[in-house]
Amino acid sequence: MPSPATPPRRRFHAVVTLSLVLSAASVGNAEQARGLSLFTISKSENKNQVQYAVRTDKNCAPASAAPVFAYWRMLEQGPSRVAPLLPREERAYGIASQSVDDKGRIRLVLRAVPNRAIVVETGRAEDGSCQALANMPISGSPAYLFDVYVKLKWPATVEYLLLRGWSRDRSHVLTEKLKR
Repeated sequence: MPSPATPPRRRFHAVVTLSLVLSAASVGNAEQARGLSLFTISKSENKNQVQYAVRTDKNCAPASAAPVFAYWRMLEQGPSRVAPLLPREERAYGIASQSVDDKGRIRLVLRAVPNRAIVVETGRAEDGSCQALANMPISGSPAYLFDVYVKLKWPATVEYLLLRGWSRDRSHVLTEKLKR
């Protein structure tokens, strides 16, 4: 922290920097307590996103029989603001089913895309931290899903979904447009 003799402008910048570092740490801890991030649903309507995450145990294995959950990241209200899905939002963003097999893989089906199962694999990363990957074919190729973009049109209908994911070798992004 700057000394009292530090000019006010530099003191201000030091306080702002410290605040940003502390808030980033608290957001990271909040995310970690919530679960490991899998993918988001973003939409053309605003900046808010639905975040899908998975809870794991100390061994990085699924923490329960239904470990995947969704919640809102209320980005229009601030970077660390979150909210639960409302019951009326479950049809569009909810989980239709999930099951954990004997190898710890999670088969996840979203209500909005019931014919496209996602297989979630959890495990330990090279650095020792837990990681989770959402596997889904995109444009016929195996991919790690990271975002579903929803293009909305008036009156409150879906024009298309755009699936985006990394190729398995992580060399490029795959996309696929699903028309409604």
